[in-house]
Amino acid sequence: MVNIVDEIVQIFESRGVYAYLGEPLSQLDHALQTAHLAGEAGADDWLVAAALLHDIGHLVTLESMPEESGLDKRHEFIGAAWLARCFGPEVIEPIRLHVTAKRYLCRFDQTYTGQLSVASIRSLELQGGPLSPDEASEFEKNPYYDSAVQLRRWDDKAKIPAVEAGTIQQYRDALLSCIKTP
Repeated sequence: MVNIVDEIVQIFESRGVYAYLGEPLSQLDHALQTAHLAGEAGADDWLVAAALLHDIGHLVTLESMPEESGLDKRHEFIGAAWLARCFGPEVIEPIRLHVTAKRYLCRFDQTYTGQLSVASIRSLELQGGPLSPDEASEFEKNPYYDSAVQLRRWDDKAKIPAVEAGTIQQYRDALLSCIKTP
C-alpha cells in the first residue's frame, strides 16, 4: 500500500506543476494550501488527506480543464474512483462530494457565491449550477456531507499565489495512516 502513496507523490511532483483551472497557482500549490487549511483547522488525518487529494482527478487523467473544453470532466468522480482502491469512504466521500458541496453552498449562501473566483463561477455553470431543492435534500442525507462542505470552503480559500504551504512529502505519514487495510 505504500506504493499508492509513492504514486500520489510522483503524480503531484510530475503533474502538479500544471496551472490550476485558470487560477494564478499550480495544481500542487492548490492541493497543499487546501490540506494546510484543513490541518490548521484541526481536521483529522482522513479529512486532511481528502483536502490534499480532492482534485487528483484532474491529474490522473490530464485531460483539458473545464474552461478549456466547455465540458465538466467530473474530476471528483474520477479522483474518488482512482483512490477507492486504497482509501475508505471517510477520504473518498468528501472528495466525491466537493463539487456538489459548492453547488449546495451556492443554493443557500449568497455571500459564498459572491466570493467565488471567476474560474470557479465558470466551472459552477458547467457543473449544473446551484442544487435544486430535491438535490440539496438528498445531499444532506449523506453522512459525509458536513465534511464535504468543510473541504469545499478550504478549497475555495486555497487559491492564493506564492503562499508557502509545505511540500507533498510532508503529507506521506497522513496518507499512509488513511490507507484501508484489506
